[in-house]
Parts: sequence; structure tokens; C-alpha cells
Amino acid sequence: MSRNRRWIVLVAGLLALCLALTVSSQQRPPEIASPAAKHTQVFSDRVVEYRIEARYDAGNKSLEGTETLTYHNKTGHPLDRFPFHLYLNAFEPDSTWMQEERRDDPSWHWDPDMYGSIAISSIKAEIVGDLTSNKHFIAMEIEAKTMDDLKSKMRFISPDDGNPRDKTLMEVTIPRPVASGESITFKIAFKSSFPRVVARTGYKGDFIMGAQWFPKVGVWWKDQWNAHQFHEATEFFSDFGSYDVKLTLPDNFVVGATGIETSHLKNADGTQTISYHADDIIDFAWAADPKFVLTEDEFSGTNIRLLMLPDHVAQTARHMDTLKRSMQLMEEWFGPYPYEQITVIDPAAGDAGGMEYPMLITSGTNWGMPKAVRVPEAVVAHEFAHQYWYAVVANNEFEEPWLDEGLTSYSEIKLMERMFGEKGTFSEWLGAQMSARGDYWRSYIGRGERDPISRSAITMLNRDSVGVNAYFKPAVTLLTLEGMIGEERLLRGLRTFYEQYRFKHPTGRDFIATIEQSTGSDFKWFFDQAIDGTESMDYAIAGKSFEIEQPKNEPLYKTEVTVERKGDFVFPVTVEIAFDNGEKIRETWDGKDRWKRFTYERSSKFVSAEIDPGHNVWLDQSRFNNSDLAKPDKRATRKLTAYWILAVQSLQQVIGWLS
Repeated sequence: MSRNRRWIVLVAGLLALCLALTVSSQQRPPEIASPAAKHTQVFSDRVVEYRIEARYDAGNKSLEGTETLTYHNKTGHPLDRFPFHLYLNAFEPDSTWMQEERRDDPSWHWDPDMYGSIAISSIKAEIVGDLTSNKHFIAMEIEAKTMDDLKSKMRFISPDDGNPRDKTLMEVTIPRPVASGESITFKIAFKSSFPRVVARTGYKGDFIMGAQWFPKVGVWWKDQWNAHQFHEATEFFSDFGSYDVKLTLPDNFVVGATGIETSHLKNADGTQTISYHADDIIDFAWAADPKFVLTEDEFSGTNIRLLMLPDHVAQTARHMDTLKRSMQLMEEWFGPYPYEQITVIDPAAGDAGGMEYPMLITSGTNWGMPKAVRVPEAVVAHEFAHQYWYAVVANNEFEEPWLDEGLTSYSEIKLMERMFGEKGTFSEWLGAQMSARGDYWRSYIGRGERDPISRSAITMLNRDSVGVNAYFKPAVTLLTLEGMIGEERLLRGLRTFYEQYRFKHPTGRDFIATIEQSTGSDFKWFFDQAIDGTESMDYAIAGKSFEIEQPKNEPLYKTEVTVERKGDFVFPVTVEIAFDNGEKIRETWDGKDRWKRFTYERSSKFVSAEIDPGHNVWLDQSRFNNSDLAKPDKRATRKLTAYWILAVQSLQQVIGWLS
């Protein structure tokens, strides 16, 4: 090739590379900058804008508020009706939530101090005409006449179960549709009454957890409104937007909330008014208690606020260290935390603990929690991981709870292992070590066949099935996938999923497609069984040797090792066979038949055989039948250890329940 032609090819190649980089940069999601610059960026569509002013009455455990909600119609459809969640109405005697609690727990009974409600005293609206330009909406005109009070156009609906007494979902019809490209502003006056702490919200003494406390509009999703009633085992789904919230409450209360504090006023009547602002979030929660002890710190430019109860102040360092280490690892694995602040609440009531909200999590501990029992660490790690999968990726938790809880549970396991070591991540107590993954596996075995993971929460058998299929089985499914492709490839696939779908409400299909694309592998056979099916996995093994008669003096042994697929889940397994001369052989079997026999003739005798010698297949229901020894170990060390761990786990669960 001549020099001139080489130059032409080189220049053409550089031009093509520049064009490709330009196209790639245009298609790439917006980068999350350093925390100092986060507030200047727009990460989401910001479909909603909430401006709420509320005054909390600590004596009556209630608040009165006004809410100005602007909904930007980016649906491509005219909208003449809007659903609103009124979650606190779940805590009435005949609500769907209460009926399901009684169904799944016959001892459950409604008590008057469980009462909670949201009552709307007025609702008005005005439509704003908008133009679309580069996907941003610019206000052009406001209709001269504000719509009359729409309270008469309100009606309670129960699309899930038809319960006429359930008031957790309200729909309002407006006189004329909001065209695509227009916005509508609702002005709502409401009163919220809090229950004694139940389902992560309410009061205990002076402590108050303000969760699901204001009227919240549904999500237009897949060309229709997506809004469900509040059920006992379901969580939430909301659009991204901006929030400006003013809370007035007694001035002796220490407050933690979603968002950044923008002003703090002391009022003459013995109250305080605190204003908060946050962008690109899906909800707003707050908590307050006069006894909270505030500790502040920062990590990578993100402000940390930790509110501990006096009895738990000695555990401040445990909470703070776990949070900062979790932040570091999640950023390394998946990308920067996009918000300027994270608040951790140590709640006075156990039922308020272990929950996630945007920029705010609640922890879970009790007085005198031994350092060797890492319940507080596990809760903080789990709930902070939710900041990525719940708060930023924000899938539909109601219809696919596994996509948030499963990814969060897997992240918790990885965090605990990285922080405390794989052998004793959850506890090292009374001579027993318990790993985080072992804890999830024990919680899964024998319970994952009633419903597929992919089923929506309300179509599962009961609350227990939701817990197994939202948390435990997805976690061991991802651990098994990790064993198939390696930790690095799976973490890289999860990072791709996070980067591609942050602030976008993805589905389980999106997740599976992303994993397959990022790894270059077809895992349909695996996900069809693990996520969409109810197949049970259980492989068993047995081996033996017997001497073969022959004319020579040298002994010859025939060894037979049989592997059996006892469950319906078809999965390829590795088998390791060991002989008394130190030789080890590894075989693979596709698992498609019910059994497979491996036969050998050796001068050495069979010693042991083991399925999954790398201990990578966490979906296997029983590990006691995964190995066989020529000479059984009479001490039964592994089984006794497992039983001891189970006993310790039960004791730890009691501790967690008491907390």
C-alpha cells in the first residue's frame, strides 16, 4: 500500500472513530457527576412536582397539610382521570391490608391505636398549556378559570380485589382532558392520622415515622395508569420528580428527612419549620424524635446524617462505618451515588426499621447487640443498597418485587462478604460462623416452589411466599448465576443495568436482556426455570468401589459414581471423584436425564465424590446429599455444624424480632 493511500485510510479511520464516539456519547445516559455538582444536573424526566406544607400535632399523632402537585403529561395521551394513593387508609378495620393480615395470621386483630387515615378536605386543579422543546416543558398560559373543587369527582376504587371498604386508592375525574404536552396542577388540602407503628409508618411514644403520609399520584406506565391498592406484602411505585416540603413540628424534635434542608425557622409558638428540597426522587419520608442524637459525617462529598436513640449511641460507629464502606463498594461496583445526602434513622419501633426511602433509610438494632452478631451491619448494608435498585433504578415493586429486593439482597451479601469475610459475614458467635449467603440459602430451602419469582406480589400464595420469592430465592439465583459466569462478569452486568436504566422504571425482561447482552450468553434456559418457573433443584450422589478378580497379583478396583437429579430443575453440574492415591477426576453432566453413572477401573480405591465442589450452585435445595465418602465420618462434622448454625440463627431471629 502506498504512503498516500495509507494516509487516506488513516484519516478515514480517525473520522469514523470520531463519528462513532459522537454517536456513542449521544446515546449514553447522563453521567453522574461529583456530589458538589449533583444539584445542577437533571437525571430523570421529572414527571411530578410536589410542594407540600404540613404541620404535625405531636399530641394527636396527626398532621394537616396542603399539597400542590404539578403533573406534566408526557404520556402521549389526553388524560381526564388521575388515581391517587392514600396509603394510610390501609389501617382501618376492613381495609384490604387488614383483611390480608388476618388471612395470613389468624392471631392478628385490629386495635384502635392502629387506626390511620388520609382524609382529603378539598381538591382543585388548573391546567397549564405547554410546548415541548427538546423534551422540556415551557409554561405558555394558564387557563383563566381554576377548576371548581373536584371533591365531588372523587371516588374510591379497588381494581385489585373489588373490596368496597378499601380506601387506599382514589380516582378523580376532571372536566376536560389534559392534552399531551400540557400540565395540570392539583391543590389538595388533607389531614393524615398516623397509627401506632405498623408497616413501617406511625408513632411509638414521641417517635414518629412519616412514611406514605401524603396523597401520591399513580404512574402512567405501558400506556395506562398503574396504581394498585395497598396490600400487606406489597410496596410502592412512583414517578420521578422534584419535592419541596415544609414541616412544622415541636421545636424539641430532632428531624431526619429525604432531601436537603434549605431553611430552619424557630417559631414563636414553640414549633419549628424545616424546609427540604430534592430532585429526581420517587418519594419523600421523614422521621422525628426528641431523643435522637445526631452525628454527621461525609463520604466522597456526600453528607451523612445519622440519628441514633440514646440507648444505641454506643453503636454509632458500627452504623457509620458500615454505611461508609457500603457507599464505597457500591460506587466501585455500580457507579456514583447520585444524591448529595443520605440520612440513617435508628427507629424507636422495630416495625419501622429496615426500610428504604430516597436519600433516607431506617436501620435495625437493639440495646446490647453483640458485635459478633452483625444484624445492624446487615440492615444498613441492605438498605443502602436499596438506594441504587429502589431509589434510582426504581422498578415497579408491586408487580416485580424481586427486581429490587433480589438485587438488593445479592448486593447485601457481597457487601457483607467484602467487609467481614466470606466465612463469618453475618455472625461469629458461640463458636459458630454464619455467612450471609448461607443465611439466605437456609431461608430459601423448601419454600421456593409455590410461586415463580416473576409473579406480582398480590398473585402469590401469601406473605411468606412473597418474602421467599422477593428476597431469598432471587438472591440464591444470582449467587448461582455468579457461580456460572464469575463474580466480575456478573457485577459488570449489574453495573450495565444500573447505568442503562437509572431513573427509568425497567422491568425484569430488561434486566435479563441486559445480563445476556453484557455477558454475550443466552441464559433463557436458566431464567425460564429460576425466575419464571417453580422447578426445584436437588442433586444427589453415591459412589462405591469393589475389587475385580484378575489373574495378576495387582489389585484392580471398579468404581461407580451415580449422580441423580431428584428435582425438576435441569442444571449442568460438576462432579469431583477422589481416589486413595491422591488422584482427583472432575466430570460434567448436563443434568437432562434423571441420573448419570460414571465408571472407572483403577488400581486405587474410591475415597469420595462431590457434586459442585466449588460450592457455586446455591439453588440446590439440599447440600447434605451432595457428597459421599467411602468411609463415613462418624463425627458428622458438617451436619452438626449446620444444625448448630441453625440453632444460632433461630436465636438471632428472636433477637431481631425483639429489636
